[in-house]
Amino acid sequence: MVVQWFPGHMAKTRRLITDSLKLVDVVVELVDARLPLSSRNPEIDRIVGNKPRVLILNKSDIADSVANEKWMRFFEKKGICVIAADSLSGKGLKNLDDAIERVLADKFAREKEKGMMRRATKMLVVGIPNVGKSSFINRLSGRAAAKVGDRPGVTTAKQWIRTTGKYELLDTPGILWPKFEDPEVGKRIAFTGGIKDEIMDVEELAFYLIGFLRENYADMLFSRFKIDREEAESIDDFELLELIGKKRGCIVSGGNVDTLRAANLILDEFRAAKIGRITLELP
Repeated sequence: MVVQWFPGHMAKTRRLITDSLKLVDVVVELVDARLPLSSRNPEIDRIVGNKPRVLILNKSDIADSVANEKWMRFFEKKGICVIAADSLSGKGLKNLDDAIERVLADKFAREKEKGMMRRATKMLVVGIPNVGKSSFINRLSGRAAAKVGDRPGVTTAKQWIRTTGKYELLDTPGILWPKFEDPEVGKRIAFTGGIKDEIMDVEELAFYLIGFLRENYADMLFSRFKIDREEAESIDDFELLELIGKKRGCIVSGGNVDTLRAANLILDEFRAAKIGRITLELP
Protein backbone atom coordinates (compact mmCIF):
# COMPACT_ATOMS: atom_id res chain seq x y z
CA MET A 1 0.00 0.00 0.00
CA VAL A 2 1.46 3.36 -1.09
CA VAL A 3 0.04 6.33 0.83
CA GLN A 4 0.45 9.88 -0.42
CA TRP A 5 -1.61 12.96 0.41
CA PHE A 6 -0.37 16.51 -0.08
CA PRO A 7 -3.25 18.98 -0.63
CA GLY A 8 -2.41 22.35 -2.11
CA HIS A 9 -2.99 24.22 1.14
CA MET A 10 -0.10 22.29 2.72
CA ALA A 11 2.43 23.93 0.41
CA LYS A 12 0.95 27.23 1.55
CA THR A 13 1.31 26.12 5.17
CA ARG A 14 5.06 25.65 4.73
CA ARG A 15 5.30 29.27 3.66
CA LEU A 16 3.08 30.34 6.57
CA ILE A 17 5.34 28.61 9.08
CA THR A 18 8.48 30.11 7.55
CA ASP A 19 6.99 33.62 7.57
CA SER A 20 5.66 33.23 11.12
CA LEU A 21 8.91 32.20 12.82
CA LYS A 22 10.09 35.79 13.22
CA LEU A 23 6.85 36.64 15.04
CA VAL A 24 7.16 34.03 17.82
CA ASP A 25 9.45 33.15 20.73
CA VAL A 26 9.08 29.37 20.67
CA VAL A 27 7.73 26.58 18.48
CA VAL A 28 5.48 23.99 20.11
CA GLU A 29 5.43 20.85 17.98
CA LEU A 30 2.71 18.30 18.63
CA VAL A 31 3.10 14.67 17.64
CA ASP A 32 0.82 11.68 18.18
CA ALA A 33 2.18 9.62 21.07
CA ARG A 34 1.07 6.46 19.25
CA LEU A 35 3.56 7.18 16.46
CA PRO A 36 5.99 9.84 17.71
CA LEU A 37 8.51 9.45 14.91
CA SER A 38 6.14 8.89 12.00
CA SER A 39 4.03 11.89 13.05
CA ARG A 40 7.03 14.24 13.05
CA ASN A 41 7.23 16.03 9.73
CA PRO A 42 10.93 16.04 8.72
CA GLU A 43 10.36 19.33 6.89
CA ILE A 44 9.48 21.06 10.16
CA ASP A 45 13.03 20.45 11.41
CA ARG A 46 14.39 22.13 8.31
CA ILE A 47 11.93 25.03 8.43
CA VAL A 48 12.18 25.71 12.18
CA GLY A 49 15.96 25.35 12.36
CA ASN A 50 17.44 26.52 15.68
CA LYS A 51 14.29 28.22 16.96
CA PRO A 52 13.56 27.15 20.58
CA ARG A 53 11.16 24.24 20.53
CA VAL A 54 9.07 22.06 22.86
CA LEU A 55 7.87 18.67 21.67
CA ILE A 56 4.54 17.39 23.02
CA LEU A 57 3.66 13.70 22.86
CA ASN A 58 -0.06 14.37 22.57
CA LYS A 59 -2.80 11.75 22.99
CA SER A 60 -0.50 9.97 25.41
CA ASP A 61 -3.56 8.75 27.30
CA ILE A 62 -4.45 6.39 24.42
CA ALA A 63 -0.89 5.28 23.71
CA ASP A 64 0.87 2.38 25.41
CA SER A 65 2.11 3.77 28.76
CA VAL A 66 5.34 1.70 28.67
CA ALA A 67 6.03 2.95 25.15
CA ASN A 68 5.42 6.54 26.27
CA GLU A 69 8.27 6.26 28.77
CA LYS A 70 10.58 4.81 26.11
CA TRP A 71 9.82 7.67 23.73
CA MET A 72 10.34 10.29 26.45
CA ARG A 73 13.81 8.89 27.14
CA PHE A 74 14.54 8.66 23.41
CA PHE A 75 13.87 12.35 22.76
CA GLU A 76 15.52 13.52 25.98
CA LYS A 77 18.72 11.71 24.99
CA LYS A 78 18.64 13.69 21.75
CA GLY A 79 18.50 16.93 23.73
CA ILE A 80 14.86 17.63 22.82
CA CYS A 81 12.63 19.20 25.47
CA VAL A 82 9.63 16.85 25.56
CA ILE A 83 6.48 16.37 27.62
CA ALA A 84 3.66 13.81 27.42
CA ALA A 85 0.14 15.17 27.54
CA ASP A 86 -3.51 14.73 26.66
CA SER A 87 -4.90 18.00 25.35
CA LEU A 88 -8.54 16.93 25.64
CA SER A 89 -8.36 16.43 29.41
CA GLY A 90 -5.40 18.73 30.02
CA LYS A 91 -3.43 15.98 31.73
CA GLY A 92 0.32 16.65 31.53
CA LEU A 93 0.00 20.21 30.25
CA LYS A 94 0.96 21.57 33.66
CA ASN A 95 4.51 20.63 32.64
CA LEU A 96 4.41 23.02 29.70
CA ASP A 97 5.30 26.07 31.79
CA ASP A 98 8.50 24.42 33.04
CA ALA A 99 9.39 23.31 29.52
CA ILE A 100 8.96 26.85 28.16
CA GLU A 101 11.09 28.23 30.99
CA ARG A 102 13.88 25.78 30.11
CA VAL A 103 14.02 26.40 26.37
CA LEU A 104 13.71 30.20 26.75
CA ALA A 105 15.92 30.53 29.85
CA ASP A 106 18.61 32.57 28.05
CA LYS A 107 16.05 34.92 26.52
CA PHE A 108 14.30 35.51 29.81
CA ALA A 109 17.65 36.08 31.57
CA ARG A 110 18.70 38.70 28.98
CA GLU A 111 15.40 40.53 29.31
CA LYS A 112 15.66 40.51 33.10
CA GLU A 113 19.16 42.00 32.97
CA LYS A 114 17.81 44.81 30.82
CA GLY A 115 15.00 45.44 33.28
CA MET A 116 12.35 44.46 30.75
CA MET A 117 8.95 43.32 31.98
CA ARG A 118 7.90 39.78 31.06
CA ARG A 119 5.43 39.90 28.19
CA ALA A 120 3.22 37.13 26.88
CA THR A 121 5.24 34.35 25.28
CA LYS A 122 4.34 33.91 21.63
CA MET A 123 4.07 30.28 20.52
CA LEU A 124 3.84 28.85 17.03
CA VAL A 125 1.86 25.58 17.18
CA VAL A 126 2.80 23.10 14.46
CA GLY A 127 2.23 19.45 13.62
CA ILE A 128 0.81 17.12 11.01
CA PRO A 129 -2.99 16.80 10.61
CA ASN A 130 -5.02 15.26 13.41
CA VAL A 131 -2.38 15.30 16.18
CA GLY A 132 -4.61 17.51 18.37
CA LYS A 133 -3.32 21.03 17.79
CA SER A 134 -6.76 22.62 18.05
CA SER A 135 -7.57 20.70 21.25
CA PHE A 136 -4.23 21.87 22.69
CA ILE A 137 -4.99 25.50 21.84
CA ASN A 138 -8.51 25.31 23.21
CA ARG A 139 -7.26 23.78 26.46
CA LEU A 140 -4.70 26.57 26.95
CA SER A 141 -7.10 29.34 25.98
CA GLY A 142 -9.94 27.94 28.07
CA ARG A 143 -12.42 28.34 25.25
CA ALA A 144 -13.31 26.95 21.83
CA ALA A 145 -10.90 29.27 20.04
CA ALA A 146 -9.88 26.75 17.39
CA LYS A 147 -12.00 24.30 15.43
CA VAL A 148 -11.67 20.69 16.57
CA GLY A 149 -12.30 17.51 14.59
CA ASP A 150 -11.33 13.86 14.52
CA ARG A 151 -10.41 14.06 10.86
CA PRO A 152 -7.56 15.95 9.13
CA GLY A 153 -7.98 19.29 7.44
CA VAL A 154 -10.10 21.06 10.09
CA THR A 155 -7.70 24.01 10.48
CA THR A 156 -7.05 25.61 7.09
CA ALA A 157 -5.59 29.05 7.85
CA LYS A 158 -3.19 30.77 10.24
CA GLN A 159 -4.90 32.25 13.31
CA TRP A 160 -3.74 34.02 16.47
CA ILE A 161 -5.36 32.97 19.74
CA ARG A 162 -4.85 35.07 22.84
CA THR A 163 -5.11 33.37 26.22
CA THR A 164 -5.94 34.88 29.58
CA GLY A 165 -2.61 33.62 30.87
CA LYS A 166 0.97 34.06 29.78
CA TYR A 167 0.79 32.86 26.17
CA GLU A 168 -0.26 34.02 22.73
CA LEU A 169 -0.70 31.13 20.32
CA LEU A 170 -0.36 31.08 16.56
CA ASP A 171 -2.15 28.09 15.05
CA THR A 172 -1.33 26.73 11.61
CA PRO A 173 -2.95 24.02 9.45
CA GLY A 174 -1.51 20.52 9.71
CA ILE A 175 1.31 19.92 7.27
CA LEU A 176 2.33 16.60 5.77
CA TRP A 177 5.24 16.22 3.37
CA PRO A 178 5.14 15.47 -0.37
CA LYS A 179 6.53 11.93 -0.23
CA PHE A 180 6.82 9.28 2.47
CA GLU A 181 10.21 7.62 1.95
CA ASP A 182 9.10 4.72 4.14
CA PRO A 183 5.66 3.35 3.16
CA GLU A 184 5.14 2.18 6.74
CA VAL A 185 5.07 5.84 7.83
CA GLY A 186 2.12 6.54 5.55
CA LYS A 187 0.26 3.49 6.86
CA ARG A 188 0.72 4.48 10.50
CA ILE A 189 -0.49 8.02 9.86
CA ALA A 190 -3.49 6.63 7.98
CA PHE A 191 -4.27 4.22 10.84
CA THR A 192 -4.70 7.17 13.22
CA GLY A 193 -6.79 9.22 10.78
CA GLY A 194 -4.08 11.69 9.76
CA ILE A 195 -4.90 11.08 6.10
CA LYS A 196 -8.47 11.29 4.87
CA ASP A 197 -10.16 7.90 4.61
CA GLU A 198 -11.89 9.10 1.44
CA ILE A 199 -8.66 8.76 -0.54
CA MET A 200 -7.68 5.44 1.06
CA ASP A 201 -8.50 1.81 0.38
CA VAL A 202 -10.11 1.41 3.80
CA GLU A 203 -10.37 -2.39 3.58
CA GLU A 204 -6.69 -2.72 2.77
CA LEU A 205 -5.83 -0.29 5.55
CA ALA A 206 -7.84 -2.29 8.11
CA PHE A 207 -6.20 -5.49 6.83
CA TYR A 208 -2.75 -4.08 7.62
CA LEU A 209 -3.91 -2.78 11.01
CA ILE A 210 -5.25 -6.21 11.94
CA GLY A 211 -1.88 -7.71 11.04
CA PHE A 212 -0.08 -5.26 13.29
CA LEU A 213 -2.47 -5.73 16.20
CA ARG A 214 -2.36 -9.48 15.84
CA GLU A 215 1.43 -9.45 16.11
CA ASN A 216 1.79 -6.85 18.86
CA TYR A 217 -1.49 -6.54 20.81
CA ALA A 218 -3.26 -9.83 20.17
CA ASP A 219 -4.83 -10.07 23.62
CA MET A 220 -6.46 -6.66 23.25
CA LEU A 221 -7.66 -7.42 19.72
CA PHE A 222 -9.18 -10.80 20.57
CA SER A 223 -10.73 -9.53 23.79
CA ARG A 224 -12.37 -6.52 22.14
CA PHE A 225 -13.96 -8.55 19.37
CA LYS A 226 -14.59 -11.69 21.47
CA ILE A 227 -12.46 -13.94 19.30
CA ASP A 228 -11.16 -17.29 20.46
CA ARG A 229 -7.36 -17.36 20.18
CA GLU A 230 -7.26 -20.92 18.84
CA GLU A 231 -9.81 -20.04 16.18
CA ALA A 232 -7.81 -16.95 15.19
CA GLU A 233 -4.59 -18.92 14.82
CA SER A 234 -6.12 -21.06 12.08
CA ILE A 235 -7.12 -18.15 9.79
CA ASP A 236 -5.28 -15.38 7.94
CA ASP A 237 -5.69 -11.63 8.47
CA PHE A 238 -8.40 -11.17 5.83
CA GLU A 239 -10.39 -14.05 7.27
CA LEU A 240 -9.99 -12.44 10.67
CA LEU A 241 -11.44 -9.22 9.22
CA GLU A 242 -14.41 -11.24 7.96
CA LEU A 243 -14.81 -12.95 11.34
CA ILE A 244 -14.90 -9.60 13.12
CA GLY A 245 -17.51 -8.45 10.61
CA LYS A 246 -19.67 -11.50 11.34
CA LYS A 247 -19.43 -11.01 15.09
CA ARG A 248 -20.44 -7.36 14.76
CA GLY A 249 -23.35 -8.01 12.37
CA CYS A 250 -21.75 -6.53 9.26
CA ILE A 251 -23.80 -8.81 6.99
CA VAL A 252 -25.32 -8.08 3.59
CA SER A 253 -27.93 -10.00 1.60
CA GLY A 254 -26.95 -13.60 1.00
CA GLY A 255 -25.17 -13.83 4.33
CA ASN A 256 -21.91 -12.35 3.07
CA VAL A 257 -19.77 -10.07 5.21
CA ASP A 258 -19.71 -6.36 4.37
CA THR A 259 -15.93 -6.07 4.66
CA LEU A 260 -15.96 -2.29 4.02
CA ARG A 261 -18.29 -1.76 6.97
CA ALA A 262 -16.19 -4.11 9.10
CA ALA A 263 -13.01 -2.26 8.08
CA ASN A 264 -14.47 1.11 9.06
CA LEU A 265 -15.61 -0.34 12.36
CA ILE A 266 -12.12 -1.64 13.20
CA LEU A 267 -10.46 1.64 12.29
CA ASP A 268 -12.99 3.68 14.27
CA GLU A 269 -12.56 1.52 17.37
CA PHE A 270 -8.78 1.68 17.13
CA ARG A 271 -8.84 5.48 16.78
CA ALA A 272 -11.20 5.81 19.74
CA ALA A 273 -8.90 3.56 21.84
CA LYS A 274 -11.74 1.09 22.37
CA ILE A 275 -9.37 -1.76 21.54
CA GLY A 276 -6.89 -0.49 24.13
CA ARG A 277 -3.87 1.76 24.62
CA ILE A 278 -1.76 1.01 21.56
CA THR A 279 1.50 2.43 20.20
CA LEU A 280 2.35 1.77 16.56
CA GLU A 281 6.13 2.15 16.74
CA LEU A 282 8.96 2.05 19.27
CA PRO A 283 12.29 3.88 19.38
